[in-house]
Amino acid sequence: MLIKCILLLCVFQITVGRYEPNWESIDSRPLPAWFDESKVGILIHWGVFSVPSILSEWFWYQWETKTPLLVEFMKQNYRQDWTYPDFAKELTAEFFDAEEWASLLNISGAKYVVMVGKHHEGFTMWPSNYSWNWNAMDVGPKRDLIGEVGAAIRNKTKLHFGIYHSLFEWFNPLFERDRSNAFKTQDFIAAKTMPELYELVNKYKPDIVWSDGSHAADDWYWNATTFLSWLYNDSPVKDTVVVNDRWGINVNCIHGGFLNCGDRFNPKVLQKRKWENVMTLDKYSAGYRRNAKLEDYFTMLELLTEVAQTVSCGGNILINIGITKEGTVIPIYQDILTKLGKWLTVNGEGIYSSKPWTTQNDTISNYVWYTSKVINNQPFVYAIMLEWPKNNTLILGAPKTSSTTVVSMLGYTGGNFSWKPNPAGGIQIMLPSMNVNEIPCNDVWVIKMQGVN
Repeated sequence: MLIKCILLLCVFQITVGRYEPNWESIDSRPLPAWFDESKVGILIHWGVFSVPSILSEWFWYQWETKTPLLVEFMKQNYRQDWTYPDFAKELTAEFFDAEEWASLLNISGAKYVVMVGKHHEGFTMWPSNYSWNWNAMDVGPKRDLIGEVGAAIRNKTKLHFGIYHSLFEWFNPLFERDRSNAFKTQDFIAAKTMPELYELVNKYKPDIVWSDGSHAADDWYWNATTFLSWLYNDSPVKDTVVVNDRWGINVNCIHGGFLNCGDRFNPKVLQKRKWENVMTLDKYSAGYRRNAKLEDYFTMLELLTEVAQTVSCGGNILINIGITKEGTVIPIYQDILTKLGKWLTVNGEGIYSSKPWTTQNDTISNYVWYTSKVINNQPFVYAIMLEWPKNNTLILGAPKTSSTTVVSMLGYTGGNFSWKPNPAGGIQIMLPSMNVNEIPCNDVWVIKMQGVN
């Protein structure tokens, strides 16, 4: 009897607190706090698609499905028997410098970075044992690109490092056979998807496993819950890792650590679950495009609008950049990320570790979005202005003033602002006249309020 009790106690100690391979159990895991506190991340798209670098990172699929622009492009520029895998040898990465990347990402003010390890083309940016002759060590750069970037991020910055991985691959015969069998077989999962995911986690220990490519089948085909229960219970990153929701066409925007729902998801209203807005600085492509025009890129005002709306509604923003085949970050991306970093240096107090306020978008001035934070047991409300108010008077409908209300602007050193109750409710804030060198930022300003509710 004593032996039986001891055995039962051991089993209980092993199983208690463990996550079972079902969504109810997996969704019960608390999201590690670092992710919500971070607010801003950078997504890096780099792969064989960076070589043709036209239209989008979906080049291979679009070419094979006879997109006229690409059919003509290939006819004019490549020999008739050229295949997509022929591009891989031209992914040269001769100017790639992981430490230079790390420095830029650090300057950007982002708190985490996600790098594409494998896109839908199937080419792995690490020397995978499950992608023979279709990886960055065997062909092209002849380097472990994931390993180099991950090491630079961890050695040179405090950013969290994550890896994007596509569950499926275009034109992979194993996947196509499973699909033709109505997904009653899982040969592709056994030979490719699962071995790659375990390999990535065990070798590179990412803080984020950012899944994609789940739209082709339901979660049971991908063995999603089996992998995630291992990730949360037994992996080397079980205490810190976060995952998104792209684990099956039937669970997207429903299950997972945080929700992406779809690319460029920005609902502009408060969400019940933690979510992330993954958006691209090039409005038409995640991959680098050689033929992009200046107007195709987000302006700083457009980007900061996305930041304000996303964070106000409880989300993180994941800002995508595309890399050239040589391994460089083009100047316009460098410029945008540098300016973003300068803005966050001034206004990060209202962004990082903030929480949604009782109101997200102001009821009178609809160009104002709110966040909140408690500092030293004192609650503060931040009003993010996407435009400068007329006549230097900001009228807000949501805040209720009190005898202890104090108003200032982040980055402004000229003192607190005058204010008075708005007759129709809310507050009127009188912004002082400022010299050019006194204005904290060129675009988007943050009002800090204490003693309002």
